[in-house]
Amino acid sequence: MGKQSGKNLGFGKRKMPNRFNTGKKSRRLEEENVAHSPASTSSGELPNEESNGVVSEEETVYKEPSMYDKLLMTLGSSSKSVSAAYKLRKRQEEGISDSENSEDDGSESSSDSEDADNDEEGVDDDDPEMAGIEEHSEDSENEDDQETSALDDEETHDSDAEQDLGTSSQSAVEPSMCLSSFDIHWGHKLTKAEVENLSKKKWTYEWEVPAVGMTKGNWAGTGECFTKDDDPNSCYGLKQKLYKHWLDVYCKSGGNDFHSSRERLFFSLFNSYRDILHCNKKPFYHRGSTEDSNVMDAYIMQCLNHVFKTRDLVTKNDAKVSKLRETANNEIPTDDSFLDHGFTRPKVLILLPMASIALRVVKRIIQLTPSAHKVNVEHMDRFSREFGTDDNEDEKEITPPGQEILKPHKSSKPSDFQVLFGGNSKDDFMVGIKFTKRSIKLYSDFYTSDIIVASSVGLLKKIDDAKLNKEKDVDYLSSIEVLVIDHADVITMQNWDFLKSVVEQLNHIPSKQHGTDVMRIRPWYLDGYAPFYRQTILLSYYSNPDINNLFNKHCSNYHGKVKLVHEHKGVLPKVVLQVRQIYQRFDADSIEHFDDARFEYFTTKLFPKIKDSVEGGIMIFISSYFEYVRVRNFLKSQSASFCLLHEYAEQSDISRARVRFFEGKRKIMLYTERSHFYHRYKIRGIQNLIIYSLPERKEFYPEVVNMLDGSNDMACTVLFSQFDLLRLERIVGLASAKRMLTSKMKMFSFS
Repeated sequence: MGKQSGKNLGFGKRKMPNRFNTGKKSRRLEEENVAHSPASTSSGELPNEESNGVVSEEETVYKEPSMYDKLLMTLGSSSKSVSAAYKLRKRQEEGISDSENSEDDGSESSSDSEDADNDEEGVDDDDPEMAGIEEHSEDSENEDDQETSALDDEETHDSDAEQDLGTSSQSAVEPSMCLSSFDIHWGHKLTKAEVENLSKKKWTYEWEVPAVGMTKGNWAGTGECFTKDDDPNSCYGLKQKLYKHWLDVYCKSGGNDFHSSRERLFFSLFNSYRDILHCNKKPFYHRGSTEDSNVMDAYIMQCLNHVFKTRDLVTKNDAKVSKLRETANNEIPTDDSFLDHGFTRPKVLILLPMASIALRVVKRIIQLTPSAHKVNVEHMDRFSREFGTDDNEDEKEITPPGQEILKPHKSSKPSDFQVLFGGNSKDDFMVGIKFTKRSIKLYSDFYTSDIIVASSVGLLKKIDDAKLNKEKDVDYLSSIEVLVIDHADVITMQNWDFLKSVVEQLNHIPSKQHGTDVMRIRPWYLDGYAPFYRQTILLSYYSNPDINNLFNKHCSNYHGKVKLVHEHKGVLPKVVLQVRQIYQRFDADSIEHFDDARFEYFTTKLFPKIKDSVEGGIMIFISSYFEYVRVRNFLKSQSASFCLLHEYAEQSDISRARVRFFEGKRKIMLYTERSHFYHRYKIRGIQNLIIYSLPERKEFYPEVVNMLDGSNDMACTVLFSQFDLLRLERIVGLASAKRMLTSKMKMFSFS
């Protein structure tokens, strides 16, 4: 990406909504006066009385009790302090002054005074006064602090201005003070009308801006366009320590313009707290290490920033609550600014496909964590040993007797295959990461972790175990606020249903309390609105219907959505042989029946020609395993001569099938995309290639077509329908794909 001047960079600060400029105005009036809320612009219009910001007199007098109010009422029957807290809360909502209730003067005045006192103290997690107060922390986490309390003393007073602002606080807020996206996102209280609109999952992308560094890419989004130039002198919404450390790492790596850097621009996009779909990320194994690293740094900084800001808010409120209880006869505070907890501690979940990629991400998390917070990294040796290079030998191919088939070496595989599978390719892993004041703890208990890094396979095993054993649970997934799914394209080559099941398990009401202070839980957690606050960052090399469906149906962030719209050039020039590529279009009534239409076209139009042909060497490339099973069963019913090459086959069976096909003992070979992904075999003896379904990964198309080297006919037949647009455009280019789908002709030729 070329350097930019600072104008129209693509990402920037969001304008501060009017509801944050009201000072000590009634919170309920603020909730109703959200005429320009993100949810209303992205999911339809609100009713007239709400969209106009008009609140009737009846509404100001009566409000239906919230889940939090009901909880206070229930607990109040057995606790005098809780009962008093509920009564005080009701008086505040009814507008009764403190003078009318002299018995509560002490707690009210002390609460305000403590707010004023603590605004000067700051909320940095290294503040000595905050030691040992954090609700979800273990006592052992202070052991390192005693030994290293003298280190980085000048860093123990982080001056982030936004840290003095509670996300829901009614304390005075200067209109001129710009709130961070963290405060704006978590400070908004959804109304029932907004939730109903979000539940309809009707997203309208209302704006589009050029994507910096991508010649044919645009960012499209719902709601208000948030793009704006960022102030180079600001911290871009980061905690000051995080920003300084990131800037230092960037400069040491040779960077000289952080403001225009891609990692900074991507961070501004992620820090908008909207759901993000980036499906044109060039992965590190496709000579895209720089771009991939930029995106990875950006989402890691978003995760770290969220974790540290959340902890700062909790720690500051812990200190306030402690002092308030000492000075107010152990009264329970009812100010909404103290509602800062989820059901459990973990706030970030990063889903990755392979252990080698997890190793890369976790190491970078440690590198981007400020030095004061990583004086000690626990269990790093164990992590490197378990997630490092796999010692298992590569699968060996059997050389058939009497044939001059050389045993392939790693160097014979494509470079992207060598890089991706060069490390530990294990897909079953899960590790918790906990941040203390001076250390990073790997393999921490999931309930005391801040970040969980896992594969969908590893996490689904935990979910299944909890279903079978009632003593186990996965309640640590109940309060995930930032979800990152990286390398989703690789996950599609594993089992996408596993990932979908994991996402569906997020943000459920937990089965147990897990030691959480219920009086501090945010109301929208209790109301079941957590999925509407969770940010999902979905990153992939390409897009497909499964990825789009997950983004559209399971990502319901009230702040809105942003996705990348990109035009593909195609990969036909990478076919180096003079191969006649015949594309045949079949018609399908709906997406539910297009698999049936493809199968019918193959069995009625193509197979009769194959059956009558005496020539062998016919390879049928099939993308989906389910399609493979269907075609296999059909060939069996026709007593056809064929062999199989799929992802679940044993190595000995694969080698035997390849030899029989090459020798002509088997007329047809079925070859799946997953098998090619995991092995990258070079199949010999192909005379005629039939691509039953186009590959998801565009680079596979020229690789498979180029296997026709040595063929007498040099012919390739490709089946496609109008529902194959995403795959088709990646291979032939967007312009050609649209023409092929709209033309009256049904057969097209490329050579």
